[in-house]
Amino acid sequence: MTGFFRPNLKRTGRIARGVIGTLCLSAGIILVDYQFWFGIVLVAAGLFALYEALSGWCLARACGLKTKI
Repeated sequence: MTGFFRPNLKRTGRIARGVIGTLCLSAGIILVDYQFWFGIVLVAAGLFALYEALSGWCLARACGLKTKI
């Protein structure tokens, strides 16, 4: 199981996840006033993407999916 959680992102992937996480988090905070559940989902996705960016670990790559970044 330790191989599953080892870092698997390079610098460009970490930057991309950071940008995606920031955008999702911002949109979720704005939308939580209008569409509560959709806003909560976006906030959770944004926080998870920021976690991936900070740790250098991608869930999709850890599961064996090929990603471009």
